[in-house]
Amino acid sequence: MGLHPLEFSECYLDSPGFREKIKSHEAELEKTNRFIKELYKDGKNLINATKQLGMAQRKFAQCLGEFQFEYIGDAKTDDEKCIDDSLLEFSSFLKNLEDQRELMMRNITETLMKPLEKFRKEQLGAARAERKKYEKETEKYYSSLEKLLNMSAKKKEPQLQEADSQVEVMRLHFQEESLDYVCKLQEIQERKKFECVEPMLAFFQTVFTFYHQGFELANDFDHYKQDLQINIQNTRSRFEGARLEVNELMKRIREAPQEYRQTSPISSEGYLYVQEKRPPPFGSSWVKRYCTFVKEQKILHMVTFDHRSGGKMGETESVTLKSCVRKTTDVLDRRFCLDLDITDRPGTVLTVQSMSEDDHKFWMQAMGGKEPLGHYLGRTCSKERGSMCLVEMDQVSTKFLSNLLGDGSSKMVLLKLISSTVVDAQLDDLGMGFVQNSINAIEKRGINDQGLYRVVGVSSKVQKLLALMIEEKSHEVDLSTSEEWDVKTITSALKLYLRSLPEPLMTYGLYKDFINPAKSGSPESRFQAIHCLVHKLPDKNQHTLGLVLKHLANVADHSKQNLMTVANLGVVFGPTLMRPQEETVAAIMDLKFQNIVVEILIKQHQKIFAGAPESCPASGGPVLLAPTRQSKKVARQNRPLAVYNPQALDIKSAVSPDGSSPTPAADDGSTGSSDSVESQPSSRSPPLATPSDTPPEKSGHTPLSSPLSNTSTGGGASHAGSAGSRETNLTGAVSSDEAQAEESVPVARKAEAVYPCEAEHDSELSFLIGAIFTGVTPSREPGWLEGVLDGKKGLIPENYVKFL
Repeated sequence: MGLHPLEFSECYLDSPGFREKIKSHEAELEKTNRFIKELYKDGKNLINATKQLGMAQRKFAQCLGEFQFEYIGDAKTDDEKCIDDSLLEFSSFLKNLEDQRELMMRNITETLMKPLEKFRKEQLGAARAERKKYEKETEKYYSSLEKLLNMSAKKKEPQLQEADSQVEVMRLHFQEESLDYVCKLQEIQERKKFECVEPMLAFFQTVFTFYHQGFELANDFDHYKQDLQINIQNTRSRFEGARLEVNELMKRIREAPQEYRQTSPISSEGYLYVQEKRPPPFGSSWVKRYCTFVKEQKILHMVTFDHRSGGKMGETESVTLKSCVRKTTDVLDRRFCLDLDITDRPGTVLTVQSMSEDDHKFWMQAMGGKEPLGHYLGRTCSKERGSMCLVEMDQVSTKFLSNLLGDGSSKMVLLKLISSTVVDAQLDDLGMGFVQNSINAIEKRGINDQGLYRVVGVSSKVQKLLALMIEEKSHEVDLSTSEEWDVKTITSALKLYLRSLPEPLMTYGLYKDFINPAKSGSPESRFQAIHCLVHKLPDKNQHTLGLVLKHLANVADHSKQNLMTVANLGVVFGPTLMRPQEETVAAIMDLKFQNIVVEILIKQHQKIFAGAPESCPASGGPVLLAPTRQSKKVARQNRPLAVYNPQALDIKSAVSPDGSSPTPAADDGSTGSSDSVESQPSSRSPPLATPSDTPPEKSGHTPLSSPLSNTSTGGGASHAGSAGSRETNLTGAVSSDEAQAEESVPVARKAEAVYPCEAEHDSELSFLIGAIFTGVTPSREPGWLEGVLDGKKGLIPENYVKFL
């Protein structure tokens, strides 16, 4: 059983049972007071801990926002740009979340801490004051009563009457105080039920609203997360492809470093030890210098550089070379030396030492070195530790091969043995027939095989198949019905054939022209440039490329079964269909742009090979960087009401036309990279339009930096009635200002396109630079306009046009 009720009639009896009831009520209020004090203390600790968390997360967000990735090369792909911007996006996300947390903590102070403390001080404090007053009156009344009863009956009647009247007044005053105290005790006992719990409700409503805001933010973040995951996957795939190429190049350079030594028709570079002569008796010293020899001017630039001193670089010294003579070991007891006659210092000979025999030959050839007088070639070579010079070696080699091979039949055997390891692939009728034969077999037998073109065949079988197919009898083998060759062997042989061509399908001459559009420009300008370049290819190249791309588009259409998306095919066939003539790390860094070009070719092969374009952009002209268009996705402005946010309510953005709260639609993941033409238009938003000639930078998605509380409203949760009235107002009439805004009709204007645009939805317009729009009015979609072009009405990105 709970507390006993305190009857007012018992105030007059003031029985021991009544006093026990009062004590139990007082004990309960004291327990409530201790509870509120402890709760207030813990609440303060919670607020302080949350502030510390907020500070740590803001510092973490600041660290994210200040860091930027550097990239190798002269350009970044759109995927890399999105990845670079992701840290700033994450920073904005965390700052936005912390703004909401800070707002939540301020409202917790207002809705929980202050009401509880107010109840404790005003109500429980008042009860304690009433208790002291009641006890004081009790003491006075019963003391006076005892004093009266102890008074002698022999006192005079007036004195007795006066004493009786005083005690009566005290009794009445005591009883009134007892009634007030009993009433106060029971009032506070009943009041605490809602005065304590209602702030708790407001606290939890505030917390839940904060978490709901986070949930809504996560929903808005989801489409960006999906896009970023695709960006990361595409970048990782390109990295894996580039890493394989780099490892192959490193392996080839390790096996034959001199063949890959960077040479230039203008200059030669490398380390040389330079002899610095000193006056007797100090002798001479040898100093390592990095030398650059400019062949045309015959100027040798020398920079002192010592790796052991932390890479400290000295001053540059330049001399003009008159002649270069090899220095023999009988003159100087050091190998690989050269004497340089310097024009700047007549009579001065500069002696240098190269690093090795190969390096010695390199500098001799670069500087036009000569043998010293009195040393003919055969004698000189014999003195260099018994090594044989090139002329003698060639003579001996020729004689040895003639004796070894003998007749012509033996020579043919050796030539076949040598050529058996090299595929003699040519882009002729035989090769094109092999391509068509392979495509037919793959599409008939293995179009749904997982990892098609990624799973490689056995090298020996691939070589054997390709050697068979490039012979004259290849037309007799139908790969689509032959069980001897599995699908992975056929796909590997097709890739090997395309890679073994003397010149790739997309030619060395057009390589840079194909790569440049992928490094900059809008998707539309990339497509236009690549479309034009394809029709500049030789007829055989163009025909074979069309066969391959049509086949790859068919493979991509079955990506749900074979897992080979357009992006995956771009990684596989980027270095197969196009490659630079010179193998360098810088060229391998362009692999990612090769992949982008191939992606565009696969996606747009029907348009590209349907016919040549009517007009082509001028080669070498500036590439227009079109700003990114506004996403028509439901943004985070449509948010549920926050009970703690005191900002004004925006009815239009808070409720959809049917009165329900709109929810953002989920994006479908794209199978291609964000650099190709059809990649995820709905995940972008434009920056503000700018009148300058330079277009704004692209943004890969809807910005997350807008505060969550722009449209969320509500006061303290303790005012339950006001929150309910706000919810009721949401379905009511729109304010007069908004009604007037809806009734006003915008003025239609003319506008001109300053960037090309390809429609990505049925509701959008496609246009080229210079297109004139009529009837242009603001759209309800943020960042978009509505206009008419060639009789068709649709949406126009606001920052793609200028008003006339």
